[in-house]
Amino acid sequence: MALTRYEPVDLWARMQQQLNDMWRGTSELETSNVATSNWMPLVDIKEESNRFLIKADIPGVKPEAIEVTMESGALTIRGERSEEKREKNNGYHRIERSHGSFYRRFAMPDTADAEHIKATSKDGVLEIEIPKRAIAQPRKIEVKN
Repeated sequence: MALTRYEPVDLWARMQQQLNDMWRGTSELETSNVATSNWMPLVDIKEESNRFLIKADIPGVKPEAIEVTMESGALTIRGERSEEKREKNNGYHRIERSHGSFYRRFAMPDTADAEHIKATSKDGVLEIEIPKRAIAQPRKIEVKN
């Protein structure tokens, strides 16, 4: 008789990965966000009673280099950063460059109001506010004889 070891932490990690994939709108089979980007900004996603809030860390990216689109229930953030730092100190010259494009995609629920999305960028943080639409309440329909 073979013993099988039960690893609840393993199950938790797999479930968390599946939830992350669901929020991003990706799956294990879909790797488009990896193939088309050099880096992926880290994001915080928060659901409030009247809106969804997404905050993405994108240091060094100018607001005009960021594109936010909503199409077919998917919110897409893409852009490009290009930065060069020059330093002269005691006869030494140092130049550091970083360049890369990024791409993130999130599947949004039906309650997301695509017409009123707002995006702002400040101090290297992109904040996207997605209001929730009012959901029509179900009504009871009387069945007559």
